[in-house]
Amino acid sequence: MTRVVVAAIALGAALVASVTVAVTIGSADISVADVWGSVISHVLGQSSPLDPLHDGIVWQLRLPRILTAAAVGAGLALVGCVMQAVTRNQLADPYLLGLSSGASLGAVAVLLLGIGVLLPVAAFGGAMLALVATLGLASAFGPLTPTRTVLAGVAVSSFAAALTSFVIFWTATGDSYREILGWLLGSLAGARWPEATIAGVAILVVGVPLALTGRVLDAFAFGDRSAASLGVPVTGVRWTLLGAGALLTGALVAVSGAIGFVGLVLPHAVRLVIGPGNRALLPLSALAGGLFLVWADTLARAAFDPRELPVGIVTALVGAPVFALLLMRRRSLA
Repeated sequence: MTRVVVAAIALGAALVASVTVAVTIGSADISVADVWGSVISHVLGQSSPLDPLHDGIVWQLRLPRILTAAAVGAGLALVGCVMQAVTRNQLADPYLLGLSSGASLGAVAVLLLGIGVLLPVAAFGGAMLALVATLGLASAFGPLTPTRTVLAGVAVSSFAAALTSFVIFWTATGDSYREILGWLLGSLAGARWPEATIAGVAILVVGVPLALTGRVLDAFAFGDRSAASLGVPVTGVRWTLLGAGALLTGALVAVSGAIGFVGLVLPHAVRLVIGPGNRALLPLSALAGGLFLVWADTLARAAFDPRELPVGIVTALVGAPVFALLLMRRRSLA
């Protein structure tokens, strides 16, 4: 337990330091002292020590974007942990089970209809429909097994992606292709305080309760019968947790687009360090996910200045080889 507490403190401190340093990175010359001076002045309702241009860069542009990145990374990693535990499949994540693709389909539909105000609702609705389709397809021919769940998720994800492509091909005109493509690849470029608020509220209302379900998730480790023998109402708990995961994924995808590999790689990386126990794995994965996406987004916006990459490209470029290394290490330890 001491090692877990130390790891939590270290990751929490690293996340706060990373958010601060990331705000200073960019074309404008801003120091750490400037960042905290601007933040404290706004929180206390005082006049900022910075000039209006630099204060706007800190408070209106970079800080909400970076806080959104931290919240999205934490939430996706958390949902990945929950899905891997509930389905007993370590390849499960919001992307693989179709939630991200379903949320993308709902979001693209309302964007093309010009009713972007419904984006969070549409993303959540798409994620829920994808989840129901995945679990319904997986359980249609027998008990809900991990392998069947993943295969059903792949099918639903591919179908939703195909529908999204068809909708874009049939209806998008002019520069709307560029906007939608950037959103589908995952981007935090448009994240401001409303987006940061949505992501933050989603983490507080859904993510924090999910992070406290470690004891229940541990009961699923040896199968449904073992969980039932420990007093866990298996069906109700499974659907509640998956529904909460879909709700959180929909809210996060609505503000960031579809970002892959965070929910898959981070739980594996943290599990290698602290072991499989979900009571420690859930909060530590959330902190690690937030830390990872803060730096991935900083790399996406600053490494190729004045151009900016969608952050989903960076997470895929980093996540794929890291996941391969994790698999190789697990094989060597087996």
